[in-house]
Amino acid sequence: MYEQQTVSQPRSRASSLTVSLARDPAEVREAQRLRYKVFAEEMGAQLVSASSGLDQDEFDPVCDHLIVRDQRSGNVVGTYRVLSPESAARIGGYYSEQEFDMTRLTHLRPRMVEIGRSCVHADYRGGAVITLLWSGLADYLRKHDYDYLVGCASVGMQDGGHTAANLYRKLSAEVLSPVEWRVFPRVPLTLDRLGNDASVPVPPLIKGYLRVGAFICGEPTWDAEFNCADFMMLLSVKEMNRQYARHFMTKE
Repeated sequence: MYEQQTVSQPRSRASSLTVSLARDPAEVREAQRLRYKVFAEEMGAQLVSASSGLDQDEFDPVCDHLIVRDQRSGNVVGTYRVLSPESAARIGGYYSEQEFDMTRLTHLRPRMVEIGRSCVHADYRGGAVITLLWSGLADYLRKHDYDYLVGCASVGMQDGGHTAANLYRKLSAEVLSPVEWRVFPRVPLTLDRLGNDASVPVPPLIKGYLRVGAFICGEPTWDAEFNCADFMMLLSVKEMNRQYARHFMTKE
């Protein structure tokens, strides 16, 4: 269980933020409600659980839920879902295996944590919430002595996939994983028919992964439920960017 951490920032809102693991079902529902607000109401995802006003699936009960709360309003404003290797074994696999063939990562499983369902409330996307979430993730890895972190990062398909294809071509030339860490999409994009020479910005979530030293593990897959292209990201804690390792991983 986390001790709550507060990051002091010049802005009063940032200084009121704390990060912790959800401590009970009520806090998990707060995270699920935020996920619904972002994914369904804001992004238009066609969620199976839409009628409940919560984003829920069969993985939620076996996951830990990292939440950032604004102590002034009392609201949960950021969340990450964390699936430990022990819980993945208990439920029969990682969530990402629905989207990717992860056979080449089999040898990493006993030491590999999966993260997902990352979202931040629209009013809090200035960076402080993401910083706290990454701090919480680093604390989780350190306390449990896990060595690898995997998770999907999404790119919208509103343009039919051209942005995702352009981004893949850019990233595959710069930060493609070693061949032994490659995964393979179950619903691949037709990359040979998509994309152009347009310059595309790297989305904030993917940029956050890359900043700490993560790779992309191959071509993206199409997630029909969320209508997005998902990139599998993998971070080796031992190869984590030194600056971020000192900042996040050396706290007592």
